[in-house]
Amino acid sequence: MSTAPEAGQGTAADEHRLRRFVRHNGLGLFFLTTFLLALMGQAVAGHAEFNNQLVAEGLAPVGFGTYLTTSDFAVDVTENWQSEYLQFFLYIFATVWLLQRGSPESKELGKAGTESDEEQMAGEHAKAGSPRWAAHRDWRGAVFSRSLGLVMGGIFLLSWLTQSITGVAAYNEQQLRQLQAPTTWAHYLSSADFWSRSLQNWQSELLAVASMAVFAVFLRQRGSPESKPVGAAHDATGVEG
Repeated sequence: MSTAPEAGQGTAADEHRLRRFVRHNGLGLFFLTTFLLALMGQAVAGHAEFNNQLVAEGLAPVGFGTYLTTSDFAVDVTENWQSEYLQFFLYIFATVWLLQRGSPESKELGKAGTESDEEQMAGEHAKAGSPRWAAHRDWRGAVFSRSLGLVMGGIFLLSWLTQSITGVAAYNEQQLRQLQAPTTWAHYLSSADFWSRSLQNWQSELLAVASMAVFAVFLRQRGSPESKPVGAAHDATGVEG
C-alpha cells in the first residue's frame, strides 16, 4: 500500500527543482531580471524628466501610470530595442561569411559560408536528438536553418516600426504644445528627429560589436565562452574558452 510523501519531502523536492532551474537558466534569468530593473529605472527617471519639461512649459505634470502610456516613454524604449536587435541580426548573418583572424567571435579561417549538411547535422545527417525540422529538406528545413536570424530581423523591423509610430506621436505632441502644425507618419520617416534617434543608437551598437570582435583577439576573460583560453595564441581563430 503506497503512502503519500510527507510535506517536508515535497518541499525539499520543490526546492531542489527550483535550484536546478535557476542553475540551468541562470544566464537568461540574470539578464531578464537586470532588464526589468533597468526598464523600471528608466521609467522612473523618464517620468521625472517628462514632468520637468511639462512644468517648464507651464503645463500640469502627469502621474507615473499615465506616463507609462505616453508615446514619449514608448519611443524611448523602442528606439533602443530596435538598435539592439539590428546588432544581433547583422552579427548573426555577417559571421556566416565574414571572418576575423584570432577572434573567438569568428569561425575558423577557411570555414566561411553556410557549411555542409554533415557539419551542420542537417538533412540525412540529423541525429536522434536533432530538432525535428533539421532533418527536412523542404521549406521547413530552409526556414529552421535560418530561424535565429529571421526572428532577430523580424523583431528589429517590428520595434523600428513601433518606434516610428510612437515617435511621430511624441513629435506631434511636442509640436502642438509649441503651437506648431503636426506632421504625418510618412513625412516623419524622412525627418531628422527619426533618423537622429535611430542612428545615434546604431553607431554605438556597431562600434561595440567591432570592439568585441577585435579586443577578443588580444585580451582574455578566464572561463568565459566569449573569450579564448588564457594561453591561446593571438592568432587562434574560432576557439572559445
